[in-house]
Amino acid sequence: MLIGAGIDTVICDTLGLECRDAGLFLGDLQIDLVYNRLVDFVLAEPGHSAVRRAYQTGAVVLTPNPHNHALLANKRNLTLLSDPVALAGLGVPAAMIGQLAGIPQTRLVTPNNADELWAARRQLFFKPVSGHGGKAVYRGDKLTKSVWADILQAEYVAQTIAAPGQRMIRLDGVPTLRKVDVRLYTYRAQTLQVAARLYQGQTTNFRTPGGGFAPVLIV
Repeated sequence: MLIGAGIDTVICDTLGLECRDAGLFLGDLQIDLVYNRLVDFVLAEPGHSAVRRAYQTGAVVLTPNPHNHALLANKRNLTLLSDPVALAGLGVPAAMIGQLAGIPQTRLVTPNNADELWAARRQLFFKPVSGHGGKAVYRGDKLTKSVWADILQAEYVAQTIAAPGQRMIRLDGVPTLRKVDVRLYTYRAQTLQVAARLYQGQTTNFRTPGGGFAPVLIV
């Protein structure tokens, strides 16, 4: 689609990119913008060094980039957004605090609260602060001592379990229950599109029979 619009476009591994004085290159092709499909959100891995240098020097537009991820997607932010007392102390208007009330209470896992969180684990989900796609996410009631030890060595948040919504669909003519979440795709604080994901299991996926993306009708 981009090539058809006259925009030179390539899909490549980061190892093929080189950061030079003149900018970021793939062979002889200078790259102006990188759509970042990596899950190394802070570009810490050695194989991403060229992209990291190009971003740090302003030689390329990177989207999403480490700054935006830290500002908008790092789960540490949820510890503040789910704390009405802290928000009020920062001067956040009461109306906005009310709008944020649907965020499940979230706390950073630390050595100081580890015993308390372990005791309350059956009501909690444990998530890595910079994770994605449900990887390394654990329901507290499924935790083993060995996994808990790994969590304490990493950077995790503990979030109060919020049961997903559910919808009934027809699967081969049989009414079947599926979990559902609704996603708002936004740009510059404006909603561009609304979609739902139907699934079963602990996390959203594309393997559930009858699952996947579904339209959202606003009435």
